Amino acid sequence: MADQDAEQDTDAVRALRGLQDSRASVRLRAALAVGSEPDPRLIGELVGRCAVEPDFSVREMLTWALTRHPAPLTLPHLLDAVRSEHAQARSQALHTLSKIGDRRAWPAITRSLLTDADDEVARSAWRAAVVLVPEDEAPALAAVLASQLGRGGREVQLSLSRALIALGDAMLPAVHTAESDPDPRVRAHALATEQLSHDPDTGFDFAVEEAKRIVALGTTGQEE
Repeated sequence: MADQDAEQDTDAVRALRGLQDSRASVRLRAALAVGSEPDPRLIGELVGRCAVEPDFSVREMLTWALTRHPAPLTLPHLLDAVRSEHAQARSQALHTLSKIGDRRAWPAITRSLLTDADDEVARSAWRAAVVLVPEDEAPALAAVLASQLGRGGREVQLSLSRALIALGDAMLPAVHTAESDPDPRVRAHALATEQLSHDPDTGFDFAVEEAKRIVALGTTGQEE
């Protein structure tokens, strides 16, 4: 038994060193090894590494490794991370929560995260929110998400549209309200989102351009 414990300690030390290696390929293998043989002692290190890991593929492997551990053990670490002052820590913790899908994390998805000034944090919060939201709170979530319509560039707007569409009919009142917003960017994004919800095969770019055309015609008509 003592030999087995010593071997596990050696494996943990080796994994920690690998996660901190300067080479992304080594860090990737270390995260894979931890996920393949989960060790609860490494959860804190995995979450901490997510906050600073520069390589996207390694971050994805770290998230996968965390999902391999029992949710009751990972959630406390992740819920601490979503309150971090560092944007990447918040974003990656939210991303991981969306992959775990444990609805006990829902109270941590606050309005401040859903409207975070950092686009990557906000996008991660949107994805996590639609996975974790209780059914009876979906309309309220849709209202918060709709307040972000018109925000950012194509990728940000596409993420928001997908999140709203994932809420189904619960999104419609908020999106319909946004279709009358004074800001033409908001109106166009809202119209494009509704169009995509009815016809997913339309394509986001086409839906946006069509929505812009409708908004422009409407504006011209009002001016006349």
